[in-house]
Amino acid sequence: MEEAKESKYIQQHLANERTFLAWVRTSIAVIGIGVLASTLHFNNVQRVNKFADSIAISLSLFSLVTGLTILVYSTLNYFQVRKRINMQTYSSSQSLIYLITAVIFLIFILLLTYLFVILI
Repeated sequence: MEEAKESKYIQQHLANERTFLAWVRTSIAVIGIGVLASTLHFNNVQRVNKFADSIAISLSLFSLVTGLTILVYSTLNYFQVRKRINMQTYSSSQSLIYLITAVIFLIFILLLTYLFVILI
């Protein structure tokens, strides 16, 4: 099947760009959670213990890796969806939504565990 001209599917391409930008914002927010955990942890020196140190470091690294993974994936996905729109073969993916939701849920569980540990 030959690629159609992009101008024929302007609305779909604009929606694809908005989705890409939403994923970029999500990756920045996920990385921000890790920065927040580090900042909260290392500014509360009087409440530091080994378990809290481990959770804060794990949360920070996990958030950074997850955010960067989301950013890389969203860039690759943008170009794949663009090509599929032009080829008229696009279909959505539910598994990605479930995976990202589970990972972000795990980050929030780690953050809640960390906050619980330092507040006790």
